[in-house]
Formats: sequence, C-alpha cells, structure tokens
Amino acid sequence: MNQKLTTKQIALIAMGVALITVCSWISIPATVPFTLQTFAVCLVTAVFGLRMGIWAVLCYILLGAVGAPVFSGFKGGFGALLGTTGGYIIGFLFTALIVGTAVKKWGRNMPILILSMALGILLCYTFGTAWFMLVYAKNSGPIGIGTALGWCVIPYLIPDGAKIVLAALLTGRLYPIMKKGNLL
Repeated sequence: MNQKLTTKQIALIAMGVALITVCSWISIPATVPFTLQTFAVCLVTAVFGLRMGIWAVLCYILLGAVGAPVFSGFKGGFGALLGTTGGYIIGFLFTALIVGTAVKKWGRNMPILILSMALGILLCYTFGTAWFMLVYAKNSGPIGIGTALGWCVIPYLIPDGAKIVLAALLTGRLYPIMKKGNLL
C-alpha cells in the first residue's frame, strides 16, 4: 500500500515541524533542557494522526541532523543527535508512534489521549535516559541509574504531566475544527 502524501498533508507536516521547532527553542537550560518539544510532538501526532505525526517528527529530526538549528538551544547537526540529549530527540519517534497508534485504534477521547501521551513520553524517557547514560559514560565516566533519573527524568515529571494535559485538551478543541474545515 504505497499512498503518496497530498499537498495539503505536506503543508500540515511542515506546520507540525515548525511547531515542534518553535517549541524546542522555548527552553530552560538544564542537564536535559526543559522545552515544549514533548508537548508539540504529542499535540501534532494526536491532531494529525499516526502517518502525518510520524512524518512531522521524522522531518524535524532529519532537518536537525543535516544542520538546521531546530533543536533546543538552536542546535543542529548530526553531533547534536550523538550527544547526551540525542536519545530524547530520537525518542520523539516512539512518542509519536504510541500516540498516533492509539488515536488510530481508539480515537481521540481524553483518557486515550492522556494515557497514550504518558506512555509515549515514558518510552521517550526510557530510550533517552539509556542513551544519556551511554554517552555520558563514554565522555565522563559511568553514572548510576539513580543519578541519571535524578538528572534526566524526575525533574521533568510534573512539567511533562502538565504538557500532556494541555496537549490533550488542545487536541480535543483543534481536531474537530480541523476535521470540519476539511484540513485533515
């Protein structure tokens, strides 16, 4: 089944990439920067669906990989993906896959959105933290899982919970408008 993307879908994917990019620039520096990227990934995928959500995240990552300054701190380049936070960026694909699959199978009701977004971000945390530990160990020496969780996950739980709720609420408002306007 080789379905081509329509012009409208490509435009929406580009809008999704732009939203993820702008949300990555809204950043508070830390070991792993506080950004709105997870919010944008969840929102874009929940509203656009599995196929366009994955495309938006993949295009975002590829743009960053080739050097466009789309990542947190206006970073770009393959080196940014190979750094300590690169695993979280790759993990956005897992988040999009979980959220997109959930809305495709079970729809966009609030419990499904919140649960799928939480699971997607949990998978992103898992992959990103494992990556962080490997890269950090290579560059600075090994760290324990407790230290890694303290640096990379625990401080983000409450902010990411708020981002999940906001993304789910906005999906509930935006999806019907976009569907009615024949944008999706």
